[in-house]
Amino acid sequence: MNNSILKAFGMRIKAIRLLRGLSQEQLGLIAELDRTYISGIERGLRNVSLINLERLALALNVEPAELLKFGESKNV
Repeated sequence: MNNSILKAFGMRIKAIRLLRGLSQEQLGLIAELDRTYISGIERGLRNVSLINLERLALALNVEPAELLKFGESKNV
């Protein structure tokens, strides 16, 4: 399985999380997801469901589509 899209998505999540000044644990608490799940996403090990995509977007205060803009500018 080619997981390059998972890695790109994970890097996008991490970049936005860091811009927001959040730890993985803080993001997990806000999004109601386990910290280890956040870690797995950021390392490209997790294939995120739409429900969890929405949770992450709400927790990071961005539109869900923003999380998928990992091939574009690094600006949020």
